[in-house]
Amino acid sequence: MERSPGVEISTSVGLAGMEALAAARIVGIAEKQLGVREQGGHNAGTQVEAYLRYVGLGKGHPWCAAFVSWVHGQAGFAQPRSGWSPSLFPTARRIPRAKPAALLGIYVGSLKRIAHVGLVTGVRQDWVESIEGNTNPAGSREGDGVYRRLRHRRAVSLYAYYL
Repeated sequence: MERSPGVEISTSVGLAGMEALAAARIVGIAEKQLGVREQGGHNAGTQVEAYLRYVGLGKGHPWCAAFVSWVHGQAGFAQPRSGWSPSLFPTARRIPRAKPAALLGIYVGSLKRIAHVGLVTGVRQDWVESIEGNTNPAGSREGDGVYRRLRHRRAVSLYAYYL
């Protein structure tokens, strides 16, 4: 390719730009899953079972962690890859604040652990926007599909980032 004298063409978007592109890709994949619903029973259905298979689990298991793992996998990331929500928040992956493509962890006191996970899509002041699997409009951790959620930042216990 011929260039004009003194004109430099950069093909690099830089690390921050690459990270932003990857985050947008992850969020875009999650958005395409909005509307997925369980079919034929609790924690079952063609797409729900695809999420579960991705992490080595079969029909009937809770699938919020499998969902966020599958989304990352579809974007070309090997990690996270687990169906167990507490395992998605190792110390080395934790971040102090929400940002797009981060995972959010919801602590359930009766279980004494992180028991639900979602994918951050945005932040509005004290509110965290997310897309979550195995939830419902009321925010249950045992829901019936993939939904957009809006959670107050105080309702979120941990954030993890895999980019």
